[in-house]
Amino acid sequence: MTIRLEHANITVRDLDDSVRFISAAFPEFKVRRRGLYDGGGGGRRWMHIGTDDTYLALNEASREPAEKWVPYERKPGVNHLGYEVDDVNAVRVRLTEAGFKDSTYPNNHPHRKRVYFYDADGNDWEFVEYLSDDPAKRNDYDLPD
Repeated sequence: MTIRLEHANITVRDLDDSVRFISAAFPEFKVRRRGLYDGGGGGRRWMHIGTDDTYLALNEASREPAEKWVPYERKPGVNHLGYEVDDVNAVRVRLTEAGFKDSTYPNNHPHRKRVYFYDADGNDWEFVEYLSDDPAKRNDYDLPD
């Protein structure tokens, strides 16, 4: 059985800001469907954006959380989503030019390149480019990164 992540469902503060980030990171992503969810009243915008095989389901928040989420602060939650890309440097250029903050920490690995960026909500996203097809090299954790 092949296992893959088909979609992630994320609640965002501003749908337009999130689409701007996602479109800069993944120019091949297209809007698959959008609408207005009225369950529970208040009508919230939603969108599915991605490819024919994978997508992000985005829901616009209708209220602020009690506490701001900060990745890596040892609280339960998603610290980052990691996406494999063909050209990590091109992703870095597109997101930088779109005004998003680079959160990449120093990393140097002979078989992969990684960059991280914060979206408008402060969520951290990882983009990784593998430089080898050998799983042992791609998944090597003994080398400095």
